[in-house]
Amino acid sequence: MKKMSFLDKLKNNNEEPITQKNKKSHIPFRLNLLFFVIFGLFVALIVRLGYLQIAEGQQYAQKVEENSTLKIKNSAPRGQIYDAKGNLLVGNKANLAITYTRGKKVQPKDMVLIANKVNDLIHVPADELTERDKKDFWLANPENLKAAQKRLTDKDKVDEKGNKITDEGTLYAKTVEKVTPEEINFDEHTLQAATIFKRMNSVEELNTAFIKNEGVTQDEIAIIGEHTSEIAGVSTGMDWDREYPNETDLRGLLGNVSSQKAGLPAEEADEYIAKGYELNDRVGTSYLEKQYEDVLQGQKAISEVTLDNNGRIVTQTPVSEGKKGENLKLTIDMAFQAKIEEVVRAQYQQLLATGNAAYSDGAYVVVMNPKTGAVMAMVALDRDPATNELTSNPLATINKAFEPGSVVKGATISAGYEQGVISGNDVLIDEPLQIFGSEQKSSVFNKVLGNQIRLSAEQALEYSSNAYMMKLVLKMMKTDYQYNMQLPYNTGDPTLFNVLRKTFGEYGMGVTTGIDLPGEETGFTNKAFDDPDRAPMPGHLLDLSFGQYDTYTAMQLAQYAATVANGGTRFAPHVVEGIYDNKSDGSLGELKEEKKPEALNKVDITPEQMQIIQNGFYDVVHGNGVFTTGKYMQGAALDIAAKTGTAETNVGEHVTVNSNVVAYAPYNDPEIAVSVILPHLTSENTRPNQSMVTAIVNAYAEYKAQ
Repeated sequence: MKKMSFLDKLKNNNEEPITQKNKKSHIPFRLNLLFFVIFGLFVALIVRLGYLQIAEGQQYAQKVEENSTLKIKNSAPRGQIYDAKGNLLVGNKANLAITYTRGKKVQPKDMVLIANKVNDLIHVPADELTERDKKDFWLANPENLKAAQKRLTDKDKVDEKGNKITDEGTLYAKTVEKVTPEEINFDEHTLQAATIFKRMNSVEELNTAFIKNEGVTQDEIAIIGEHTSEIAGVSTGMDWDREYPNETDLRGLLGNVSSQKAGLPAEEADEYIAKGYELNDRVGTSYLEKQYEDVLQGQKAISEVTLDNNGRIVTQTPVSEGKKGENLKLTIDMAFQAKIEEVVRAQYQQLLATGNAAYSDGAYVVVMNPKTGAVMAMVALDRDPATNELTSNPLATINKAFEPGSVVKGATISAGYEQGVISGNDVLIDEPLQIFGSEQKSSVFNKVLGNQIRLSAEQALEYSSNAYMMKLVLKMMKTDYQYNMQLPYNTGDPTLFNVLRKTFGEYGMGVTTGIDLPGEETGFTNKAFDDPDRAPMPGHLLDLSFGQYDTYTAMQLAQYAATVANGGTRFAPHVVEGIYDNKSDGSLGELKEEKKPEALNKVDITPEQMQIIQNGFYDVVHGNGVFTTGKYMQGAALDIAAKTGTAETNVGEHVTVNSNVVAYAPYNDPEIAVSVILPHLTSENTRPNQSMVTAIVNAYAEYKAQ
């Protein structure tokens, strides 16, 4: 039998008829499987749709709503500032305003149409527009943009390496250059439209700018309201400006607020944005407005805006009116401040009239409460040397420093106590001192006599002994005075300078006082120890001991006087008494937070030692010695304790003096501490510093009695 090949077998199999059995065993199974899979997919789809509709339907509906309805914020009026008696110093003046809130995906071509429409409806005075402002407005028209783009050459479209420029900003900048001067030679009406466009284009998406916020009339408000459907994003509202209803020399102290155009200061923008501010928000830029920005800044008003499919705002509805900022009440009574300035001005005018102030900078006075640090008056009169005109500048009490002279001697004795070189009312010999390599140094009262005079610590303050202070420093060097001696320390060695300055700092001299105002100066401290050409000479340390080396501000000296007055506690000066809420009309409401006294440190001496210093201050005024320095302050309405100071200075080739005083009154229960600095007088024979302190204390007594 012939064996069948593989091909023959395959042929026979292919020719075999398909039976009914074979047909049922394959096709129905495959169809059933396919139907089952399709059915399963439909079930899964229905389940998923049901889940989305029922379980997540509200969430997706909310997302759709969020994409078409958004909330925007507008600034609220700032809090107001009042004096100690509740008189308004800084308020807000409400203004009608026309605003523009930029929607999403809004392009310059969209805004230019709105700007032109608004320009036809209301009058907006033209700004001083730059050339770039005008070109941006011209290019906002799509036809103009195309015309300018056609002027770009192939060279314009590649960078310096020959690569094609794809950055739109770079290409636009090159397009701007193609706009001709003739094309931006606008008439007045077009300049007004360009101004509106510039203001609209200055804000980012969903931020608001003022199109017009000065001189807006009720008619303009009505006209804008009638055409809101045609000018997407444009609305009406309110703006405010700071106003100062009462004339006061405290204006500089109050500070300033940025305009919306200026917005956040560039150097602080990141810090403010992190707190939730917008770039065009107005903030305090100086002094009280800046120091208390977080308090004065109100809570923003919220509006709900609806966007169309193109991201343009079609409706804007107020949701929350926001909240005006909280108010500040100062420690300074405007009437008392004015009275002290009147006293200082009148007496300084006399110095000018006699020629005694021909080279003087002005007059600088601080009055504070020694028990709390509350500043009661800050008076500074800056003199124009060309005209003798006096300008009120209270901030000069914290940012102008002068040589203090002998007023520092209470702190020098305190350093002697701290270093253990004296312990009580110790007696030292006052005599002229001749130090090798330095001119003779002497107390003023002993310069001619040249005597050896025994003085206690209290008498050293009463007579203002320079020699006593210098001998304390010698004792700190563990040596006694000998004629023409060499000081036992290396030139430029800062050790003992730092010892004295540490104690001076405990009283507020040469350090920040802690006042609640920015911009405070600490005075000038000679610290050139690393510069051999400027390093302190041996005699400079002695000069520092009686106030002829470093410089201090009037505020620092007032803090020093207050620290002595209260027994040794240094309180931070403050000009804000408290933070207050608003009444329903926005005026000063209830106290929310009182500014409590802040003790910075305690002077490191015993109460008995502090009493000796206080006794010395009392004797400066009430002593009956031949050389008592402060007798001109006797007879004041309140008993004064004080320390006078005369610093020898120069203005060019002219020899001058700083005539200074630190004082407090009444002595037995101090209520005020005072500092007076009268720099660069030609003479102090008439004791102008003491006359001024006496007048200030009398003015306080009169004020207190009212």
